[in-house]
Amino acid sequence: MHESASLPVPHSLAENVVAIAVGTFVTSFGLFLIGTAGAVTGGTAGLVLLLSRLLHCPFGVAFALVNLPFAVLAWTRRGWRFVVSSVLAVAALSAFSLLHPLYIEGARINPVYAVVMGNLAGGLGLLIVLRHHSSLGGFNVVALLCQDRLGWRAGYVLLALDATVVALSAVTAPLHTVALSAMGVAVLNLVLVMNHRPGRYPAAL
Repeated sequence: MHESASLPVPHSLAENVVAIAVGTFVTSFGLFLIGTAGAVTGGTAGLVLLLSRLLHCPFGVAFALVNLPFAVLAWTRRGWRFVVSSVLAVAALSAFSLLHPLYIEGARINPVYAVVMGNLAGGLGLLIVLRHHSSLGGFNVVALLCQDRLGWRAGYVLLALDATVVALSAVTAPLHTVALSAMGVAVLNLVLVMNHRPGRYPAAL
């Protein structure tokens, strides 16, 4: 009786679909806030923000293209279901990222507030996506593989990769923007380190 009561209860398909939609929407809004401050965030999203500014390419388009090689890696290591789910999540994030500028125009937001709130939103949205057997591709795939195979916390792996992206942003951004970006990356990954680690939340995964 006690054993059956403790069995994991998997998410339903409907729960996964809704959760990925919510997670990607929240993450895209976080990226929008970060973008208004002229800062960058970590991961593939941060790398794409940097590239989109350098190449004058829409974020949604660049984000989808950069994620293609990571989708191939995920297919060979985590299976087609994870890849399909991640591709849909990336597509949703790309689409949502085009939505916010249409409905939020001329907003004046304090840069520090925008970076903190943007990275909190990004961390929470990414956490929702990861909890539903999906990812936002790119560095997420690398971090999850390190967590699965080596037992390293995904948050710490992402923090190391994110620090690299922030360091690269120094090529085009002033020092105070780089410092602001570094603070934001720490906020985002703190959310993941505290809430996503091997063996802590097995029931819903």
